[in-house]
Amino acid sequence: MNVKHLLAMLTVATTVGCNPIQRSSYDSYDDYPVYEGKWEEMIYSKAETRFALWAPTAQEVRVLLYEQGKGGAAYRMIGMERASDGMWQAVVNGDLKGRFYTFNVKIDDVWQGDTPGVMAKAVGVNGDRAAIVDMKETDPQGWEKDTRPPLKSFSDIIIYEMHHRDFSADTISGIKNRGKFLALTEDSTHTYLGEKTGIDHLKELGVTHVHLLPSFDFSSIDETKLNKPQYNWGYDPKNYNVPEGSYSTDPYKPDVRIREFKQMVMALHRAGIRVIMDVVYNHTALTRGSNFERTVPGYFYRHEEDGKFADASGCGNETASERAMMRKFMIESVCYWAREYHVDGFRFDLMGIHDIVTMKEIRKALDAIDPTIFIYGEGWAAKAPKLPEAELAMKNNVYQMPGIAAFSDEFRDSLRGPFGNDDKGAFIIGRPAHEIGVKVGIVGGIAHPQINNDSVRRVPKIWANTPSQFISYASCHDDLCLTDRLKATLPGASIPELKALQKLTETAVLTSQGVPFIFAGDEILRDKKGVANSYNQPDNVNAIDWRNKTTYREVFDYVKGLISMRKAHPAFRMGDPELIRKHLEFIYVPATNVVAFRIKGSPCGDKWLNTIVVLNARTEPIKVNIPEGKYWIACRDGKIDLVLGLGIITGNQITVSPRSAMIIHQ
Repeated sequence: MNVKHLLAMLTVATTVGCNPIQRSSYDSYDDYPVYEGKWEEMIYSKAETRFALWAPTAQEVRVLLYEQGKGGAAYRMIGMERASDGMWQAVVNGDLKGRFYTFNVKIDDVWQGDTPGVMAKAVGVNGDRAAIVDMKETDPQGWEKDTRPPLKSFSDIIIYEMHHRDFSADTISGIKNRGKFLALTEDSTHTYLGEKTGIDHLKELGVTHVHLLPSFDFSSIDETKLNKPQYNWGYDPKNYNVPEGSYSTDPYKPDVRIREFKQMVMALHRAGIRVIMDVVYNHTALTRGSNFERTVPGYFYRHEEDGKFADASGCGNETASERAMMRKFMIESVCYWAREYHVDGFRFDLMGIHDIVTMKEIRKALDAIDPTIFIYGEGWAAKAPKLPEAELAMKNNVYQMPGIAAFSDEFRDSLRGPFGNDDKGAFIIGRPAHEIGVKVGIVGGIAHPQINNDSVRRVPKIWANTPSQFISYASCHDDLCLTDRLKATLPGASIPELKALQKLTETAVLTSQGVPFIFAGDEILRDKKGVANSYNQPDNVNAIDWRNKTTYREVFDYVKGLISMRKAHPAFRMGDPELIRKHLEFIYVPATNVVAFRIKGSPCGDKWLNTIVVLNARTEPIKVNIPEGKYWIACRDGKIDLVLGLGIITGNQITVSPRSAMIIHQ
């Protein structure tokens, strides 16, 4: 077909098929029509493909069809018809599988520019064009039999946070598909020294959930140049409902990234590990050129009084979750990942930007799919959002959101020191006056008589109703990892000191009644060369050095032992606030930088009786008075043994070595 014939066809298509109508005017965003049906922008069958776009302020809307995902001109343009509730629709007869499409919206006589839509579920390379695929054909063999690993309670969760590339980029990992979704499908991978890596490492460690940093399609990586070094965490969203192409083996083929993500999920499920997605609905990478803004300008974002885009994310904009169609978008998006990809949980980036009602509606929608799907997030924002704090999903409002958890920066800061002040340490390195914050973490952030009645030290605000709303952690991706933090706060620390402090920190996290959270590599003294915000740093900064597993094997074995202990002994994860208040009591220790507690009796049918835990961050031994009796030692002097134990002690006093934990039971 020559250019003249193509132009003639396009002209006919747009003049005959689009039914141009002047845009409606709305007094406010609240007046925009709300589409109540399932939000599908493309529905494929061999006989026809249906297109739909919510664009209530549009004068005209077009669908452009392409042979390729990148490059080449559109071979056909179809004008869409205005439907109800702000929707535009078009039907194209024939089998379009394998083709690509974009929308273009005309507002105030200006075409806004091509967009794959806001609900695209398959895209070409770099996500600029949506793809027409048969989703049933993307299911890997055995997908229909994939099931979520059993989970009785949120209190049973142990989270491991990882980045696809960081976890598998090291050349000695023995992993073939380094930095890809498929890296987590490879069995029996190991270093040249025989240490297990990849999914076998996760199984060996014993975690229940893997938290994957953003795995949806993001903007910062050019998928056409993957032969060149590129790196990003992925907190720059582009297409929320499509897996990231750079983590696939072929970003040009839309079905490949989808199938490989499913293969990854299925492999983790078979290993007994659930999958949590890091979702970033609070902002988009672009503002003016985003898919949201090219479709319904202004609607999906909050604004300042002068009309400028608000920026509570610190990334140029903040989304307006309180608006009906943004709320609907978020709900349908997480449900899509839960249904189509069998995702088991969601971590919300800057959750404090979203409104409480939306988060509760998300919880309700996911409950209808599977109530064991876990939801948690950052209970804060980068800047003040353009909603009253009382309406926002901030940490202090978590009590209004049953079934939703938040990170505890109080516990984190009490253990290792405050965010943003790397030189200032806390409990772990022997700084006094942080014991009360550690105690708050030990009880899982709930009200407890021995904490709330403390008249000596300021008690952090209690915001959790249940311990499963409280994420217990010491480090995560967006700050110094634990080893780097210890080096910063304790300059000149020796390797034995670092190992001891790492063990002590993880003991506090994994004996907390909250939900424990481990940053990938902390269990083998991973470092990031002292870089905190390493979101775009190369592999020599971010990649886990798998040689560390051999070098620091004793730390790995210790953390593995703690995880085994927690899983075997429900007294460490009681879940019920009343049980915690009844059975967990703190033991008085006059010295600073010591926290000791006893779990009285055998709550939840625990095989251990009267378990005692002492965390000694001092540089000298500490004597702790305990109830008279005979005790078996499970943990002492940086060692843990749950099978044979580490000896027996009798009497009413124990001595705990410097910078170590001791765990005993009857």
